[in-house]
Amino acid sequence: MSTRDNGGMRVVFVTAELAPVATVGGLAAAAAGLVKELRALGVDVDVVMPDYGKIELADEHAVEIDVPAWVGTASIRSGVHDDVGPLHLVRAAGLARPHPYLQPSGEGWPDNAERFFRFARTVAAWIDADPPDVVHLNDWHTGPVLAALSAPPTVLSIHNLAYQGTTDARWLTKIGPRGRHYEWWGATNPLSGAIALADRIVAVSPNYAAEIMTPEGGFGLDEPLRHRWGAVTGILNGIDTDVWNPAVDPLIAAPFDRRDLTRRDDNRIELINRLDLGSTDTSPPLAAVVTRLTDQKGIDLIEPIVPLLADIPMRLAMLGSGDADLAGRLHELAAQHPEHFAFVEGYDESLSHLLFAGSDLYLMPSRFEPCGLTQMQAMRYGSIPVVTAVGGLVDTVPDADADPRGGLGFVAARARGEDVLAALFRAARRIRDPRRRGALQRRGMAVDWSWRVPALSYRALYRDLVG
Repeated sequence: MSTRDNGGMRVVFVTAELAPVATVGGLAAAAAGLVKELRALGVDVDVVMPDYGKIELADEHAVEIDVPAWVGTASIRSGVHDDVGPLHLVRAAGLARPHPYLQPSGEGWPDNAERFFRFARTVAAWIDADPPDVVHLNDWHTGPVLAALSAPPTVLSIHNLAYQGTTDARWLTKIGPRGRHYEWWGATNPLSGAIALADRIVAVSPNYAAEIMTPEGGFGLDEPLRHRWGAVTGILNGIDTDVWNPAVDPLIAAPFDRRDLTRRDDNRIELINRLDLGSTDTSPPLAAVVTRLTDQKGIDLIEPIVPLLADIPMRLAMLGSGDADLAGRLHELAAQHPEHFAFVEGYDESLSHLLFAGSDLYLMPSRFEPCGLTQMQAMRYGSIPVVTAVGGLVDTVPDADADPRGGLGFVAARARGEDVLAALFRAARRIRDPRRRGALQRRGMAVDWSWRVPALSYRALYRDLVG
């Protein structure tokens, strides 16, 4: 039953990822942060996601869902998760896997499209039986919900337009009565149909909202997005400022806040010793990278810079996982330049916090970046970002040379090695002066990077749809 009658608002929030239940990329953190803040604002949020297996719920109960025959048996088990609260998990053939998207080889599951079509068809049937005030969908995995659902009002958040889930055309007649909207150049595109059918489309930063309507940033979907331009808006993501809080962080060597940055040096020393990066003195500057090793993140642009670190001078510490070939090359560079470059493959939660707390600069040379979270996490810890002028990086990192009073970091005009190197040189020169470095650090730490403002914007969007 809708909660509108008693003054509330019920939203069904559909996602393929939710931290810490299932985390692959920024979608998981964004979904978890937004849901948490919406609930704090009094919005009744029902989160529904695939049951990938081994997810424990308290007070659990399950219901069978009546779905088309091709879906097979489907059900939703509901309960309370220790970390995220109330949660609904869809059980259908093929959804339970050790990784949401990838085989152990690193390649995608060959039936990914079919798996998420089953998920979406089940969610649509569940919503149709008990409609909320608003349905909020996220990325291509949830887009086909609209093929079988014409009401209630819907919001589609685009976290990364590069991933669209395109597959063969035979699914157009299966995914729902409105499946024809998903036809895309003789194929089925789960995202193009959702763009055509959603009442509102939200990109995860204002600048990304503009980029995706251009041929350069639209990944083939710029024309349908321009056609819906009046429905498209940009709302910048936030971060969980309870988790990313240097004043109380148990994962760093020495907690600190912007009123007293002297204890950052203890974190710097701990980081240098942990990564065996040589002398623990305060010069040269120490830069950090926490990333996925993908073409999007521009990590290959850093490779030719590593041999030049001694000349800047600068040290660089990187934590990342992903492309095996790129990881191999980074290991080789670390072996060749042990006093200037350290690379740790994989993901280490405690090391990621220490990298933010102990570094002077945070390097993020993305080729495209819908929003980006790590630049906000870094600034929260006083690490000054050096970024490229794309997506949400434009919205969060004004250049300190172009805007001496309001700048927060240093921006490379393009995602090219020479531009990134020039931005690093500018950053190294600027932060040699401890006073200027401290002013930049405190300015970034003072910004409210929380989910409060984004959640208020989403709630206003929901209210506008509900009328």
